[in-house]
Amino acid sequence: MNDRPRVAFVDDDAELRNANQESLELAGFEVYPFADAESALAFLDADFPGVVVSDIRMPRIDGLELFQRLKALDADLPVILITGHGDVPMAVAALHDGAYDFIAKPYGADRLVQSVSRAAEKRRLVLENRRLRLAAQSAEESLPLIGQTPAMENLRRTIRHIADTEVDVLIAGETGSGKEVVASLLHEWSSRRSGNFVAVNCGALPESMIESELFGHEAGAFTGAQKKRIGRIEHSSGGTLFLDEIESMPPAAQVRLLRVLEQRTIEPLGSNESRELSLRVVAASKIDLGNPVQRGDFREDLYYRLNVVTVSIPPLRERKEDIPLLFAHFMQRAAARFGIEVPQLSPQVSRYLFQHDWPGNVRELAHFAERLALGLGDVIAPPATLRIESGHASLPARLEQYEADLIREALLANAGDVRSTLETLGIPRKTFYDKLQRHGIDRAQYVRKADD
Repeated sequence: MNDRPRVAFVDDDAELRNANQESLELAGFEVYPFADAESALAFLDADFPGVVVSDIRMPRIDGLELFQRLKALDADLPVILITGHGDVPMAVAALHDGAYDFIAKPYGADRLVQSVSRAAEKRRLVLENRRLRLAAQSAEESLPLIGQTPAMENLRRTIRHIADTEVDVLIAGETGSGKEVVASLLHEWSSRRSGNFVAVNCGALPESMIESELFGHEAGAFTGAQKKRIGRIEHSSGGTLFLDEIESMPPAAQVRLLRVLEQRTIEPLGSNESRELSLRVVAASKIDLGNPVQRGDFREDLYYRLNVVTVSIPPLRERKEDIPLLFAHFMQRAAARFGIEVPQLSPQVSRYLFQHDWPGNVRELAHFAERLALGLGDVIAPPATLRIESGHASLPARLEQYEADLIREALLANAGDVRSTLETLGIPRKTFYDKLQRHGIDRAQYVRKADD
C-alpha cells in the first residue's frame, strides 16, 4: 500500500503543472495533477489525506473560489495558493480566511516543498486526532470498557462469558484501573440488570458504621437507631452487590459477610429473623488477596469464598497502545463538559502519554485530559525532564530512547527527506511514520532546518 504524503496540484498551465509535479514527486510526495478546479472538486472529499496546491488565476473557477469550496467541504484541509505579484493582496486575505499558505511567483522548488511538507504534517495530525475522536466516540457508544489491545479484548470476552452466571466474582486491579466499570458491566450484561446495582466502598465507611450500613438494623438495636434501616446487602437482593476495597473491611464485618455468602440469608442488627436473599456479590481489591503477606488480617476463608471467579484488569502501563484512544475519549468528554473545542494532540503530549507510567491508571489519565483541556500549562513536564536518563532506566526504556535518537539523527542528516531517511534507517515507510508518532518526532522541524 502506498503511504506517501499526498498533494492535489491544480494549475491550468500544463508546463508549470508538470514541473511542480516532478519537484514534489522527487521530494517523496504522491501528486494528483488537475488542469482545472472542476476536476479537483470531483476528486477531493473531506477525508482526503493530503494537501491542495492551487494557482489563483484559472478560468471558470479560480483558486480563491476553489479554496472557499474546499473550506466548506473540510475547514481543516490545508490549501496553498500560488499567486502572481498582482494577486498578493487577495492571497493575504485568503490567508486570514483560513488558507494554509501562499507562494508568490516566481518560486523555487525548495519553497514549494517546504510549505507542502509542513502542511502535510499538519494534515496528518488533524486526521489522526479526528480518527481517535471518532474511535473514542464509537467505543463509548458501543462499550464502556475502552481498549483495543488483546488484553482488553480478552477482558471483555471474560466479562460477557461470566456476566449472566450466578457466581460471585473477585476483581483484581490497581487503583484507578476501572474496577467499578467492570462490576457495573457484570451487572448490566446479566439477567439481574433490572435489580439494584449497589456499590459500597469498604475503605470509605467508618468501622463503627459498616455493619449497620451493610447488614441493616431494627429500630432500637443500638443508641441512635430510632427507626428500621434496610442494609446495603439486602437492598441489592435481586441485583448485584459491589464491595470495593474489600481488603479494608474490618474483621468483625468479614465474619458476618462470610455467613451471608454461605447461607444467602441476612439477620439485621437487633433482629432474630433471617431473611432470604437473591444475592450476587462482586468484590474488588487493589492488592493480591491470594498473597498471605499482602492479605494481612483479611480472612483466608472469605477470600476463597469470594474467589469463585477472578477477573484481572491490566494496568495502563501494560497496554499503552490503548492510551491514545482512551485519551481522545477523555478529551472529547472534557471538551463537552467545559463547552470548548477539543484541543489537538500535539507531539509533546503524545510523547508524554507514552513515557509516563500512569500509576493512577485510567483515572489519572482522565484527570490529565481534563486539566489539559482547560489549558493548564503545568500538566506536562518540560521536554528535558521527559527524557529518560539511561543510567536509571530499564533496558526497554533505554532502547526506546536510543531508537528515537537514531531517527532524529537520520532526519537531521537527510534534511527531513523521507526517502533518504528511510534508506538510512532501512525500515518501511509505514513503520517510520508509526515510530515518528510514538516518539513524538515532528519531521517538519528537520525540513525547516535544511532550508535555513
